[in-house]
Amino acid sequence: MSYSPEIRTVNVTRYVTPLREGGSLPAIAEADDGFLYVLKFRGAGQGVKALIAELIGGEIARVAGLKMPEIVFAVIDASFGRTEPDEEIQDLLKASTGLNLAVHYLSGAITFDPAVTRIDPLLASKIVWLDCLLTNVDRTPRNTNMLMWHKELWLIDHGASLYFHHTWNNWQEQSQRPFVQVKDHVLLPQASEMEAADAIFRAALTEAPIRTIVNLIPDEWLIRDNPDEAAADRREVYFRFLVNRIQQSPQFVKAAQDAREHLI
Repeated sequence: MSYSPEIRTVNVTRYVTPLREGGSLPAIAEADDGFLYVLKFRGAGQGVKALIAELIGGEIARVAGLKMPEIVFAVIDASFGRTEPDEEIQDLLKASTGLNLAVHYLSGAITFDPAVTRIDPLLASKIVWLDCLLTNVDRTPRNTNMLMWHKELWLIDHGASLYFHHTWNNWQEQSQRPFVQVKDHVLLPQASEMEAADAIFRAALTEAPIRTIVNLIPDEWLIRDNPDEAAADRREVYFRFLVNRIQQSPQFVKAAQDAREHLI
């Protein structure tokens, strides 16, 4: 089945409550479609790069058949938040005027707890594989970034992925490195089917869906920190980085298997 994403755009109408997790201060907000979203702000710590990582990571997870809440673009008007009494939040809203990113809020979901819920080895292996591809350092026992919702496992928060784009210059080298932080992955002990996950994902994640996903990145995000560089050039680096890592996946699969052997 072909992958044809439609990322909707909504307008933020109401700031509901902050989610004080880490330094990024995401928030629950309501949009003009009547739904609640977890809103990620362009004016927060890592800026638009966290939004790009969130978009790419979430949509790759979706293509790979993993459960991921709907991602939308979320517009914050310049007048929004003027009545917000918290100065820190008001400053964040001002800095985030324009196009942001939001994820559908899964009402009633609970944080995944590995001590309570046992995950199927193939599913665990798929999630570990995904995070090795994305170089996602933020799925640990301390912060699993997974939710149980209607008895199913959902992935959230890929904003810490793709950390190559914070240095950028050596992206080709970074695309070929194993993911050493996999040793801290919360699901690594259950990930006994990495080779099966590798075969499934290498078949699913061909160049066509990867190209489609990177084409979703708004030009204004790509040039936000680099106004002298063409958006198309930046987009191409994301594409090549991901394609290179998929081609090199046996390397990060072996690194994950070796790290797992030290745990069990």
